[in-house]
Amino acid sequence: MERLLTMFEEADPFSTWWPTIAALAVGLVITVRTIMSGQRCPNDNQIKEQIVVVTGGNSGIGYEIAQALAGRGGRIILACRNMKAAERAAAVIKRELGCRTPCYPDDDTNPADRYFVEARYLDLNSFRSVHHFAGQLMAEFDRVDVLVNNAGLVFANTQLATPDGFEQHSQVNYLAPFLLTQLLLPHLKRSEQGRIVFVSAHAHQSAKIDFDDPLNVGTWAVKFHARDAFAHSKLAVLLATRWLARELKDTSVTVNCCTPGLVRGTRHFRNSPLMSSICVRVVTFPWMWIFMKNPYEGAQCAIRLATDPQLKQVTGEYFNDCEIAASSEPGQDKELAKKLYMQTIKTLESVTKLTVDREAYAVKLEQEPELRLETAPETETNQAEDMDTETEMETEMEMEREEQQPLE
Repeated sequence: MERLLTMFEEADPFSTWWPTIAALAVGLVITVRTIMSGQRCPNDNQIKEQIVVVTGGNSGIGYEIAQALAGRGGRIILACRNMKAAERAAAVIKRELGCRTPCYPDDDTNPADRYFVEARYLDLNSFRSVHHFAGQLMAEFDRVDVLVNNAGLVFANTQLATPDGFEQHSQVNYLAPFLLTQLLLPHLKRSEQGRIVFVSAHAHQSAKIDFDDPLNVGTWAVKFHARDAFAHSKLAVLLATRWLARELKDTSVTVNCCTPGLVRGTRHFRNSPLMSSICVRVVTFPWMWIFMKNPYEGAQCAIRLATDPQLKQVTGEYFNDCEIAASSEPGQDKELAKKLYMQTIKTLESVTKLTVDREAYAVKLEQEPELRLETAPETETNQAEDMDTETEMETEMEMEREEQQPLE
């Protein structure tokens, strides 16, 4: 032991270049990681008692958005397909925020009870589910202040259509959020400052789109690969945002979209061919840690769009790293945006309604309160997916918690 201590005492760090090289390498990694993590939401504006709907809020980016907005005083509704994971996420959000809330000697209230976070069932694979969710919401609340269309999927089977007959990426990432937005518009217009936030992606820049069939639903429609289908759906989100903003220009409602950037620690990679091998995961993890954001960092742009008073008059824009950014050329095409918007309206009207009878839903909920608890049918597939989601969610939250900075 003494010999080892003597060796360290007599060691000369300047006799070799290795300490310098190691320090430079560590500094370079930290610098790159800091740059890639993006900007943080520049405001800590409170949204007391605002009613906020976050789709896909049970894990990943949606979870971080929900937690941040709940911490700012919002009444959060997690709209999710996996109710077990959603209810657990709601409980975790309330518990964690409660732990950060100061307690006072004369106040016996549980700090977690000061936050309103509730899970509701929503399956974007089903237009009927979207209608039911919107009807419930409109029957129980007199307005909606913020709608964050965050939920989505990638690497799904493009040969397998949804029950409504559409390609999965197209419906889950675009058509269903578009329908939900249209159904909730009357309630959003009742808000003093209604805000709609769509989550797009960098992948929209590589999207292929046909001007004569922007929805890719015609008889001659191209059979997309999963990556192309995802990119197409995210470009559709951006274009619809542009035109919907024009439709709402004389109202108090703004609509913008953002890209979270390249984000690890979400469930998007569960179906990726690259992530199917443990060896590939081990090799890519260090690079993903350096060059990709974690969910907390990816959520910052959407949080700003939902809360920043400076964006009160900003609408129809595409944001990246909390700032307005340039999109791809097709993403700026007004004629293409109009064509897509009109075809979307026409297509949805052919298979469902774009309005909700609020009074009818209110009466139905009074007569059948169990409707409020509607969930997906219990099948072996759903049960297995629930177990996978629960395990993934717990793992993701543990891995990311150390990296996340405390919320404002």
